[in-house]
Amino acid sequence: MKKILILLIILYPIKVFSINDTSHSSIVMDIDSGRILYQHDSNTERLIASTTKLMTFLVTVSYAYDKLDSEVTVGEEVLKMYGTNMYLSLNERLTLKDLLYGLILRSGNDASVVISKYVAGDIDNFVYLMNLKAIEIGMTNTKFSNPHGLDEETKNYSTAYDLGVLTRYLFLNYPIFKEIAGTKYYDFKSNLKSYNLVNRSKIIFTYKNILTAKNGYTPNSGKCLVTTASNNDLNLLIVTLDDFDIYSNHERLYNYYFNKYKNKVILNKDTFKVPNYYIKNNYSYPLTKEEITKIDTQILLDNKNNGTVEVLLDNKIIHKEVLYKIENKNNSLLNKIKKYLEKIGNNLSFKKKVCYH
Repeated sequence: MKKILILLIILYPIKVFSINDTSHSSIVMDIDSGRILYQHDSNTERLIASTTKLMTFLVTVSYAYDKLDSEVTVGEEVLKMYGTNMYLSLNERLTLKDLLYGLILRSGNDASVVISKYVAGDIDNFVYLMNLKAIEIGMTNTKFSNPHGLDEETKNYSTAYDLGVLTRYLFLNYPIFKEIAGTKYYDFKSNLKSYNLVNRSKIIFTYKNILTAKNGYTPNSGKCLVTTASNNDLNLLIVTLDDFDIYSNHERLYNYYFNKYKNKVILNKDTFKVPNYYIKNNYSYPLTKEEITKIDTQILLDNKNNGTVEVLLDNKIIHKEVLYKIENKNNSLLNKIKKYLEKIGNNLSFKKKVCYH
């Protein structure tokens, strides 16, 4: 009997699922909570090619958001640009917003330098702002040397984790990022010619849940891709660096993690019930079926009746929400009347005392 069993195991091995991640560095992150669902070598610094332009985009909307409709004149900075370009012409005029579409959809290296000069005066100043912004938002292993990602003369280094931080920041703070980086086609006219831009990130056309995408490639960096996608209220982002199969890899990762995790509402401000207290915000978190049973909450009050709600997963705190005390209107009114009468009494006593003296 034992021999038969061994034979069956050899002929029909049990299939154990493993993620077929083809990248050298990667991360899958929940956008809303920041929870990391998966990571592989995510803190190793690598060349990042044109995913650099996500920071170029952020610096532009951070420092020149009120100038997006302003007209920009193309200068001699474009003459040295090579690789993927919008093919801008010297002295051509177009809006800053049109340049941002060219930066992301076409991955225009020429657009990046024109934007840099317009926003910061010159490219060096713009790169300084890129590194400043990286520090500000928590990209701790990132160094920018140019606004485009070409790496033959100067090089940009970052990590899958840092690019995840950058993408999450853009997604949560700038709706225009989702508008532009999620666009398939964009047509416009400058003073010299017409443009018909098509998004170079093919996954925008092939994967239905994709919201935004930015790809990049140089022979030194390999293929890179940063995307966001949504399914049943679960918003995820994926970064893969040096990945020969970027589009299929992102689809595999999304399908697996959308199937494994569901976005669960843990705190609901409308149904929250703790006597004399309320919360101002809802709180959701991506959980597996097994993890749902391991969620707990606890209420903490100090000696001044200030409080917080702690959300725990498997006895580890994952979130804290402030508790606000409900004012009892009747008590509040009585207290006001009491204080007013005390004030009058004090004043009368004082006057009485003066009169007697």
